Amino acid sequence: MATTIILVRHGETDWNREHRFQGHADPPLNERGRAQANALAEQLAGESFATAYSSPLRRALETAGILAGRLGVHFEPRDRLKEVDVGSWTGLTTTDVEERFPDGFRHWSVTRAGGWTDGETYEALGARVMSELLELAELNAGEHILAVTHGGAIRSVLAAAAGVSLGSGDSGIGFVENCAAVWLAARDGKLERVD
Repeated sequence: MATTIILVRHGETDWNREHRFQGHADPPLNERGRAQANALAEQLAGESFATAYSSPLRRALETAGILAGRLGVHFEPRDRLKEVDVGSWTGLTTTDVEERFPDGFRHWSVTRAGGWTDGETYEALGARVMSELLELAELNAGEHILAVTHGGAIRSVLAAAAGVSLGSGDSGIGFVENCAAVWLAARDGKLERVD
């Protein structure tokens, strides 16, 4: 029997609005981000969840707290649901990166995957998050669970589930909006998108 995982990107932060690379940095949600989380909670009100999980970064924890509170479920942080570590790009705007790291920026502009020479690769991120989601699916076999994470984490999992590389530039995995929700089914040690 499949476990259903609803994977959610956190709500907006000021750094999202400023086009800053967040990675493992820890900015909070802004007012719009909190409103997005409340709106998503209304959309998910008809769903029944066994439990919820979250990245330990504040923007995800705040989003998970709003969702879990409105949906009446417990949630707990899980370290492996963190965003990709963007290394020396952390806190920089896209303009800053273009000026300081032109080669990396060109790569990122085409692929939307990596470009930094330190930090973490999207392949490593995908393996980390995929492993965590499969473990959570096993812990909650046959249930519906919620997992609040980050745009890069969701894109990496979707690429890994589809057997494509984000770095190829033609993965077909697009941008993930703040508070977007993606439905996945976990069965037999594999994840597949179901929406």
